[in-house]
Amino acid sequence: MSQRITKREFLRRSLAGMGGVALGLHSFDTLAKHSILMEPSPESLSGSLGRYSKESPYYIFTPKGVKCQICPNQCILTEGKESICRTKVARDEKLYTLGYGNPCSIHVDPIEKKPLFHFFPTSKSFSVAIAGCNLACLNCQNWEISQVSPRDTQNYDLFPEALVNEAAASGSLSIAYTYSEPIAFYEYMFDSAKLAHARGIKNVFISNGYINEKPLRDLAVYLDGANINLKSFSEEIYQKLNGGSLEPILRTLKILNEMGVWLEITNLIVPNWTDKPQMIKDMCTWLVDNGLENAPLHLSRFFPLYKLTNLPFTPLPVLEEAHGIARTAGIRYVYIGNVPSNDAENTYCPKCKKMIMERKGFTILVNNIQDGKCKFCGEGIAGRW
Repeated sequence: MSQRITKREFLRRSLAGMGGVALGLHSFDTLAKHSILMEPSPESLSGSLGRYSKESPYYIFTPKGVKCQICPNQCILTEGKESICRTKVARDEKLYTLGYGNPCSIHVDPIEKKPLFHFFPTSKSFSVAIAGCNLACLNCQNWEISQVSPRDTQNYDLFPEALVNEAAASGSLSIAYTYSEPIAFYEYMFDSAKLAHARGIKNVFISNGYINEKPLRDLAVYLDGANINLKSFSEEIYQKLNGGSLEPILRTLKILNEMGVWLEITNLIVPNWTDKPQMIKDMCTWLVDNGLENAPLHLSRFFPLYKLTNLPFTPLPVLEEAHGIARTAGIRYVYIGNVPSNDAENTYCPKCKKMIMERKGFTILVNNIQDGKCKFCGEGIAGRW
């Protein structure tokens, strides 16, 4: 009989040699300072909101119930009912978040793990997540925290001011809102980002991008960088694979770019779903046509997880073909992710074609970018250096 292993152990084995995996694993040096809530609190069990709740600024009351206006799901909640993201409830004709000051994952990561390759390389990012997500991807790698409520996870007591203090004490250049879906804990992210911005700590948004325009614009004032997961370029696939829609994500990309937030994009190549060459070409053409040719594109290898364990790993030739399509379409910086020690994790100058940054996993081995320019030919390299 074969031995069953957990998802995290599977990923550790699968990605051995990459320097880590993109999970909210706990940093014990940091977390030793925080109290662990090993069980749901009595407040959660009784149904009361408790100290980890806060009224949301984005809702209206309708005859059908309280309507959340943070994301395109537009959940309408009756008294006590939870939102799709599992972090919002209606109480006394108001909308409250259950995800405020109670992160389930904290870790100090290299910024390259986000992945952000053109945003202050080798810097540290204080990464935090609260349970919940407004999508329901069949291939989610962090479903243990994204597809549950903050009431269901082991959490840490870390309100915004304490979060910013811990980030500063850790020597991190930035705070990353990541791992689950930060849109689900928008209120906590917004308040933390505002405080961090005032302290000179940068904020990075690692997200599916499924958010309405007003809350996005309000947040982007305090954002420095973002990696948005553009999961496919098909409305049908977004509905069937992810439980969302494409257009809001495209709007998010345009707004972040317009507002000067450094933007990188991840596209997971899922066999039989998002691996069609024409769809990849259409996606890259749209990015170039909308002024995003300088946004690094991370084409990421799929691993069989969650509800898609029947699928194979993405074949390397498929990733290489997608890489070629993206370069031909005019994307200037294209990377292949989740494939250890491949040349496509390095940065090449778009003018002289020389390698200007060599990577192994999340480690920078060689850096030939000087003052934001290629050391060899002087070409400006897009990014935040």
